[in-house]
Amino acid sequence: MYGIVAIFDEETEQIIKDIWKELSEKSISFYAYEVINRKPHITLASYNHLNKIDFTKQFDEYFENKSELDITINSIGSFLNTGTLYFSPNVTKDLIEFHEDYHFHFKQYNDNPDSMYLPNKWIPHCTLANRLTTEKLSEAYTYCLNRQELIVGKLKEVAIIEFVNKNNVPIIYSKKLKTKLKTRK
Repeated sequence: MYGIVAIFDEETEQIIKDIWKELSEKSISFYAYEVINRKPHITLASYNHLNKIDFTKQFDEYFENKSELDITINSIGSFLNTGTLYFSPNVTKDLIEFHEDYHFHFKQYNDNPDSMYLPNKWIPHCTLANRLTTEKLSEAYTYCLNRQELIVGKLKEVAIIEFVNKNNVPIIYSKKLKTKLKTRK
């Protein structure tokens, strides 16, 4: 199985890693440490099977001129009956268009019509903890709600990850997004 993920700027990534560490230190969630070298991300797509050579070539070409995305995270949520807690970015027109355009260009690879990452099913999110009991979910929610204020950052890179096993999900290829030029006022 494979995933396509958007990776944050270094500062945003560190904020989330700090939260993961704090949740672990408080014995609330060990999510961050269940997978080797896990990086905070927003999943864009998932596939059961890929021809890695062909896909990576198309992926590289597609993202060659794509620009980084500004994001603002000011929401925390949970998927029903999953014990999952996440941060959710504001759903902007740019974010939706980025996601939908990606899926349009790579529709031939969609081998799971029930994927939660397809357009009109996707809830953009960055997982903070998962598989929590109701009590631990409440504890994690309260902690994260009071721990963090607004996060303003960027999605600066996209990557292909491969699920080797439950503890090993390496990035097999990544592409930096173009830096937006700052406009003068």
